Amino acid sequence: MTKILEIQGLRALAVILVIIYHANFIPGGFIGVDIFYVISGFLITNLIIKEISTKGNLNLRNFYHRRIKRLLPASALVLLVTALTCYILLPPMDRHQLGKDVIAVSLLLSNYAFAIWENDYQNLGEAASPFIHYWSLAVEEQFYLIWPLFILAFAKFGMRVVKSAILAVFVISLTFSIIQTPNSPIFTFYSLHTRAWELAAGAMIVFIPKNHLMASKAFYKICAIIGALLITWAAYSFTSESAFPGYLALIPVLGSFLLITSIGDWPALFKRLFNNKVMHHLGAISYPLYLWHWPCFAIPALVLERPIQLNEKLIAIAATILLSELTHRFVEQPFRYSKIDLSKTFSTLVAATTCLILVGTLILNTHTTNIFVKEMNLNLELSQVTSLPVIHSDGCHVNWNREISGECLYGDLTSKKTIVLFGDSHAAQWFDAVEGIAKNQGYKLISLTKSACSALKLPISNRGSYNEDECREWQNNSIERIKELKPEVLIASAFSHYNLELKANSKDFYYLKTQQELHQQLLGYVNKMVYLTDTPKPVKNIPRCLSHNSLESCNQINRSSNVVYKELIKIDPYQWFCDKSCSAVKENYIVYRDASHITRAAAKAATDQLEEALIQKQVFNLSGEIPSRF
Repeated sequence: MTKILEIQGLRALAVILVIIYHANFIPGGFIGVDIFYVISGFLITNLIIKEISTKGNLNLRNFYHRRIKRLLPASALVLLVTALTCYILLPPMDRHQLGKDVIAVSLLLSNYAFAIWENDYQNLGEAASPFIHYWSLAVEEQFYLIWPLFILAFAKFGMRVVKSAILAVFVISLTFSIIQTPNSPIFTFYSLHTRAWELAAGAMIVFIPKNHLMASKAFYKICAIIGALLITWAAYSFTSESAFPGYLALIPVLGSFLLITSIGDWPALFKRLFNNKVMHHLGAISYPLYLWHWPCFAIPALVLERPIQLNEKLIAIAATILLSELTHRFVEQPFRYSKIDLSKTFSTLVAATTCLILVGTLILNTHTTNIFVKEMNLNLELSQVTSLPVIHSDGCHVNWNREISGECLYGDLTSKKTIVLFGDSHAAQWFDAVEGIAKNQGYKLISLTKSACSALKLPISNRGSYNEDECREWQNNSIERIKELKPEVLIASAFSHYNLELKANSKDFYYLKTQQELHQQLLGYVNKMVYLTDTPKPVKNIPRCLSHNSLESCNQINRSSNVVYKELIKIDPYQWFCDKSCSAVKENYIVYRDASHITRAAAKAATDQLEEALIQKQVFNLSGEIPSRF
């Protein structure tokens, strides 16, 4: 019983870390999930091995029966309540993605769905999915489906073979995690095959008899202290920029491993901290706490369209505890200890899954396809507002896992003069304007752009889908291409709000330094080097804001940094979008397609101003009148 109670304390620690991480109280609290995985691997494997050892076999039907009764009721309840709340409170344009999220969660595939949709768990904004925390449950449920079958397959050859098989899972999965984290961080974060080693680490504890290592209780006290220090260090040292899981996940996993292994011989302080009524109770309700906490944080942020403040976070935590208590008492416990037979349980599973999929489908099919701006009597198709420049569909603008831009020509294809558009998606957003200018001025246009990878070699650490090595490779390939082309004009631009590893210097310092490096690299290869400073950045996602708010409330737009190295030709587009104030809507078009990029309509509307600025800066040598645009 002591061991169970102390594990309840560890469960409490794990869920507390996750909650205070999402409240932004601690930078590395996401490691609470890793603690959960080690605990789950230990407990489930212990149950399986005990049954096989005592009965000679494992009753799979009963195993899955218990898992369904333990996990399904609370999970389904929170999913349904969250889905209906979002349907009522959030704008109709959100429903398409919300519906897809509900369906993915219902099918136990949310981890892979969020990976495909590039939802970066370590960098969640106020517009994050209210269902994203279900990814870890999907990993665990996928593990529960496979793990008993895996152990049974090797149990017939003896427990020594089972131990070797579990060790093999640990080594292979960890290897995949370490190798894939730098190259595909989001998929590695969410995938079962790169997380299984954490559950296998817990499973290995089952096969470690205490007296087999050392008889000394002092040894286990030291193990417990080291384990606690590792978890504490990880929770305070890891951040959203940490390349995780990879080798870094070894730290909280090893810490959890040592704490569980040394249960029964913890120092007195640890026993007082973890083996008490409060921690036992929090551990007992840790599952509903985990389920409820994220909707309580995410939905208010989505409704308010801003990060929630301290007092709002405290209210969200209080609501989480209240909802968890009610769920534990009236849903989780009654179902878990009910006498419902196996056939009824499986029927309930099928019915609940079907119902939730239908709910997701209904939500998905009620999303809006229009944005109406009442103040300007402007009604636009959402697809028109959010459409991307053709370089995205042509394959010339590259996303992740590509280091070379596509071979595409635009503008005046017969011209011997060349313009190159170079940079990230904030350079790509100008494509329509630059293409129009290229045609006017008699230049062919080559676009070299990549998402989240600018023309500048800024100090950005790996996070989400961003991979520094991949970005540097693309930048080097693009610069070599520019040197081969020897264009008359280079137009470069970059997002000015990257989270940089600033060290001792300011953000402007790094932008100026890397602009200077770009100039030096291309000096002698490009006749005119233009740097287009970043567009003003809205506080909110503009289409989403306009879909259910007044125009005035959406006009919160901030000026971006406009520093430019003195040898580059500087063009600042701020005045084209803002006079006394910045408006999200101009004349007959919406300026922004999201919370960052301008729309194609806005780029086209700014074509004349950009062209005039280029002429004033003597980028083009013109004789006679400027040909009219088409």
